[in-house]
Amino acid sequence: MRFYEELNDFLPPARRKVRFIHEFQRRASIKDMIEALGVPHTEIDLILVNGQSVDFSHIVRDGDHISVYPLFEALDIQPLVRVRPHPLRVSRFVLDVHLGKLARYLRLLGFDTLYRNDYEDAELARLASTERRILLTRDRDLLKRAVVTHGYYVRAVEPRRQVEEVVARLDLYRAIQPLQRCARCNGLLAAASKQRVWERLPPETRRYIETFWECGECGHLYWEGSHMP
Repeated sequence: MRFYEELNDFLPPARRKVRFIHEFQRRASIKDMIEALGVPHTEIDLILVNGQSVDFSHIVRDGDHISVYPLFEALDIQPLVRVRPHPLRVSRFVLDVHLGKLARYLRLLGFDTLYRNDYEDAELARLASTERRILLTRDRDLLKRAVVTHGYYVRAVEPRRQVEEVVARLDLYRAIQPLQRCARCNGLLAAASKQRVWERLPPETRRYIETFWECGECGHLYWEGSHMP
């Protein structure tokens, strides 16, 4: 077997970027074998067995030469069998309990992002499946759940690095729409007149700021400058 590029992040050092022999004792699908090695199916775009592209249901046979590839961003592999589902028309997210600050950043960039610090794994998987959301997580086992079709394992630990990683990896640059959603609750923001929110503003803000937004769900106010989270 051989795994390519960032898929090696999930393997022990001795198996990274090299071809290795993997022994198995029972009949297994290629999906089950790959995930048993630690690589979530949501990270994979193409599998070649003996030079032929296969899907996740392929049954592994003794002597198979298996190559596993991540998402192809610049190479057209349309004639081959891609195991990764088609991209969702709208990028919406649900995040696990470890990614609270990343959730705030994604909301500030305009992305519909669900987050609670008490989500159970089963609920995260259900939301990703039923609401067609991309599951972002630091738990690779969560991405191995069969109902999760779109997901990504976040490598970075620092929140600013995390948002940079997610935007780059999922190519979200053209979808960014700042000041559309509330960083606190994910509600939609709407323009608010200075006169209407006057009593809620600090003295310095009253003097220098003219443009405001208000969350339609929780009522939190936003304005440009240091007040922005």
